[in-house]
Amino acid sequence: MKKFLALLLTVAMVLTMVSFASAQSLAGTYDIKVWVANEIVDLTKAQIQRYNETNELGIIFNAEVQPQGEGDAASKMVTDVEAGADLFCFAQDQLSRLITAKALAKLGQGAAQKVAAAYDPDAVQAVTVGDTMYAYPLTADNDYFMYYDKSVIKDEDVGSLEALIAACEAAGKYFTMDLRNAWYAAGFFFGAGCESNWDMDDDGNPLGITDTFNSAEGLVALEGMKKLLDSTAWNNGNSTATFENNSAVVISGIWDAAVAEKILGDNLGVAALPSYTVDGQEYHIGSYFGFKLMGVKPQEDPAKGAALHQLAQYLTGTECALERHAALHWRPAILEAQEDESVKNDPILVNGVIAQKPYGVVQGAIAGSWWNIAAVIADDVMNATSEEEMMAVLEAYAQKIADVFKLDTSALLFVGAWNGWNNSDENDTYYLKDGKLTLEVPQSDYMGGRIVTPGQWGNDKGYEQVTEGKELIQDLGDNIGDNNIVFLEAGTYTITWDGTAITIAKN
Repeated sequence: MKKFLALLLTVAMVLTMVSFASAQSLAGTYDIKVWVANEIVDLTKAQIQRYNETNELGIIFNAEVQPQGEGDAASKMVTDVEAGADLFCFAQDQLSRLITAKALAKLGQGAAQKVAAAYDPDAVQAVTVGDTMYAYPLTADNDYFMYYDKSVIKDEDVGSLEALIAACEAAGKYFTMDLRNAWYAAGFFFGAGCESNWDMDDDGNPLGITDTFNSAEGLVALEGMKKLLDSTAWNNGNSTATFENNSAVVISGIWDAAVAEKILGDNLGVAALPSYTVDGQEYHIGSYFGFKLMGVKPQEDPAKGAALHQLAQYLTGTECALERHAALHWRPAILEAQEDESVKNDPILVNGVIAQKPYGVVQGAIAGSWWNIAAVIADDVMNATSEEEMMAVLEAYAQKIADVFKLDTSALLFVGAWNGWNNSDENDTYYLKDGKLTLEVPQSDYMGGRIVTPGQWGNDKGYEQVTEGKELIQDLGDNIGDNNIVFLEAGTYTITWDGTAITIAKN
């Protein structure tokens, strides 16, 4: 698997430089696996068939189109990239994990220029890390807003969280919002003026964060959230299917529009999120505003990889985007389709996605650990009985964020090959203690090993991070036994790591 990933990384880098001189160079039949949301499996099959019949490059795809939710696609891909789909859709928040796992082929210069010119500028930002694009924008609608039952909720109550809660309680109905999901809970913080922005490197690893949840504004957010958490009307969830189970209000997104229409019919109401009031001041609940993306897996065959990029551009283009909108209300990311009258006058998009967007925060790359850190806020707040206890919730959250960037003194630093080479064998692994490791390198047939720093397994930068002592080792790359280095002499070595640089000294 490690050799496979290394090979694919090399191929992906080559693809950014290779230009196929003629259409003939891409002509051929390719067997591919495609993952898309269940709702568009049949539509995507038809679109790929139409591409086979109309493209002028001589490309034919034998496509196995499988249903796979965009929120779970990354988890499945990173588990086994080789077995994953060649073309797959995923939610924007999964981008960093996929980059780190080497599951995304970079866009070539020509493709990147097309995306930059033709797509929603925020969508272009969403697929870009550093100066590199890693995916194609699919939709510009990945936010959440309010669906409600007009037979229960009056028009004058739509803008007030407190009025909505009261109406649901009076009618014995539920107010459904997934506050145990950080993606939704963050809206209360954004509404109060808080921010949480991660700084990520080109490999999807966190470098730093600007986060103001632990603040007076954050306390305002918790007080607003607690109004819903303490209500008998609160139901934790995010599916409009709960309208069939006594919900009168559901906070969800455009992906649930068809279900809401089917259940409520003429009683379906759609609006931006409401405001909550704390100490006489109103705060409009914010939201993340993100995108659904389409990625291409790196390929051993450069022609197949280039053909997949052609297909991705077609499937995210105007014709296919408008077909998805007609079927499911999905808002296209490509600008030409956004200007189509059917999109501009769609009441669910206008009253939901577009109405909420001014209160949304464009979602950038986010460290995977944050989702679990922030997910427990709701339960902690629900158990809090005083302002002091709510402040403690924020302080605990801030401490967990800080811990993400602490030097991991128990992290694996070195895997040695002289005891039989087995990554899972503790005899082969050597750990830091307070950022320092004393390593006994025996005289053996092979005095090699692999330097691995936290977060870098499978994308080793150990040798590159050695700033002192490189004269004591030789870099072997990934070509000999998947190792990075060999010591030039047996002996006792002291290796230190400060989170950025590695030094090696012979005792």
